[in-house]
Amino acid sequence: MADMKARGRLTRLVDFLNECGMLRRTPRTGYQFLGTGSENVAEHSFRTAVIGHVLALMAGADVARTTYMCLFHDLHEARTGDFNYVAHIYNKSERTKVLEHATDGTGLEEDVLGYWKELEEAETLEARLAQDADQLDFILNLKEELDHGNRYAGQWLESAVERVRTQWGRELAETAMKTDHKDWWFLGPDRDWWARKNGGPDGK
Repeated sequence: MADMKARGRLTRLVDFLNECGMLRRTPRTGYQFLGTGSENVAEHSFRTAVIGHVLALMAGADVARTTYMCLFHDLHEARTGDFNYVAHIYNKSERTKVLEHATDGTGLEEDVLGYWKELEEAETLEARLAQDADQLDFILNLKEELDHGNRYAGQWLESAVERVRTQWGRELAETAMKTDHKDWWFLGPDRDWWARKNGGPDGK
């Protein structure tokens, strides 16, 4: 990290943004055990942030803080990679140190490390909502895999739902378990399209 000290703030901000881009190429590794499904950490972080936003609105919590915790919750994995539950038995990462190094010289240290500390301590409603958002993204993915016929996803779902902490998270999790993942597009907004098959005689 010594060489980083000589780099100006704007350069370090670009370094930081390039590091964030690495999350697009960092796979989430638990799916290798499930046998189906895949995603990278950037994809996971995006929907987790959206879910956190939704949960905070439902709970009357601080929307921005909840969303930011979700957005940055797996940033460290740009350097460490994603450890699945088996890998966690054998590998440990210094996640706080990773974030200290990633933000050093950017001017983002207080914000990002503050969100991380709050998330890890899980004492605030916003932190618990952010942790639920992390689980809910996984739950939605597992439900999709279950809908596609992977019966093992059902076993994983039961465990994932048990990890949800807040009443708002549980409400969403229970609804997700009962909702077919394709309903949002198959049933609407124009359900008649399926009856017209190719769109009708005028092709529309």
